[in-house]
Amino acid sequence: MVDLRVPGLSRSIKLQVHGPHDRCISRQLIEQGIWEPYETQLLLGLLKPGDVFVDVGANIGYFTVLAAERVGSSGKVFAFEPAPDNFALLLANVRDNGFNDQVEALAAGLGSESVEARLHLSEDNLGDHQLFATEQARHSVPVSLLCGAQYLATRLSRIDMLKVDTQGFEFQVIEGLLPLLLSLAQPPQILIELTPLSLRQAGSSGRALIELLAKLQQPWWIVDHIEHQLVASDAAALAQWCDNVDACAGDAGFMNILVGPGLV
Repeated sequence: MVDLRVPGLSRSIKLQVHGPHDRCISRQLIEQGIWEPYETQLLLGLLKPGDVFVDVGANIGYFTVLAAERVGSSGKVFAFEPAPDNFALLLANVRDNGFNDQVEALAAGLGSESVEARLHLSEDNLGDHQLFATEQARHSVPVSLLCGAQYLATRLSRIDMLKVDTQGFEFQVIEGLLPLLLSLAQPPQILIELTPLSLRQAGSSGRALIELLAKLQQPWWIVDHIEHQLVASDAAALAQWCDNVDACAGDAGFMNILVGPGLV
């Protein structure tokens, strides 16, 4: 059990983690009490009481629980996580922090359609499970995928913030959600990982993801982890960056981007 050390929380939050064998998320939470400090700051700055937050690739529930704390009893959080071990901790963390009434957690991933799939597991980075096979041999487990628009359309009328971190499956997630996103009175703020190599391995591309998100006609921002700021960008520049990364074989360069008005 880890006590989070996140500035700006109105109450104490504890998380159950995997342990130090999870060399990324769990280890950093054990050592520092916070994960991705600037993304955490963005989430807490963008969400307000009563908001609706959708967490795709929720892992052990770090952002899910923080969002539940911020949106309060009048808000709602939907969390999707297909990995069984991660989902067990997600459920425990929602329960232990008293957020059962605010959080709907699903043991499933999101995709372009509702199907059965296989999740290829990383042994030492439990946030790097993948919904596609590569040359690297991995143990895999069966999981369910849901079409986001079909699942959520009858369960919400607004999304204020959407976080997508699915290790290369982001295109399929957005493709499945897009009919719903386009139907909303106001598109959500979207915090999403952009990794051209993983997107290509999953059967799409960085450029394809950018072109899909551009249909929402929203502002673009690069999330600058070093300077802790949002850097204005546009679809053309981000698509070209993806092409440049793709031109270098094996380049695993990535960035997080925010699609939406940003902090105001």
